[in-house]
Amino acid sequence: MTDPRTDLEARFREQVGASIATKQALLDDPAQCVAVAEMLIESYRRGGQLFLFGNGGSAADAQHIAAEFLGRFYIERRSAPAHALTVNTSALTAISNDYSFDYVYARQLEGLARPGDVAVGISTSGNAGNVVQGLLTADKIGLTTVGMTGAGGGRLRHLVDYWVAVPSDDVARVQESHIMIGHIWSELVEAALFGSDQPGAEENLPGEAVANL
Repeated sequence: MTDPRTDLEARFREQVGASIATKQALLDDPAQCVAVAEMLIESYRRGGQLFLFGNGGSAADAQHIAAEFLGRFYIERRSAPAHALTVNTSALTAISNDYSFDYVYARQLEGLARPGDVAVGISTSGNAGNVVQGLLTADKIGLTTVGMTGAGGGRLRHLVDYWVAVPSDDVARVQESHIMIGHIWSELVEAALFGSDQPGAEENLPGEAVANL
């Protein structure tokens, strides 16, 4: 008789191995991820803002990544403007009710974004209607657009300035990689803008942090 614990351990090992394999495949071709990091650094240097949006787990990823920019990652620093368009329930429900759920992100961008900002739409399939509409509107306003998807890319791959595709069709593996990429962007942007080797970096720190150095 098979030990149930052995089956669970085997499945656990299988899933961890699949996650590692997906990330290794991503590591083999990091060009687009690095290009987005470079673009974010330049946008922030010009006074830009970051907007992120998605559905379900991708909505949670949008909020998580925005929080890393608004708070901190590794370095004590001033906040970097980042907005998750998934968190205002009154806006989401009003826009859905008055217009359509497809426009919950597009309508917010119309009111909040300006040319030079960056919009990151997250959709594992690349076909989420509200993410597509959000990125179309972002492009019209003059934002730089980024699509984070799985391997196929769906509609998003043809709509954005930067397409970041995780080389997997497994939703779980794609979402795990999306949040990893978001963490790396947070670290790279933070280091470029606020690292100790940057001119005036100390002036970017909160007063209490400076006092404790």
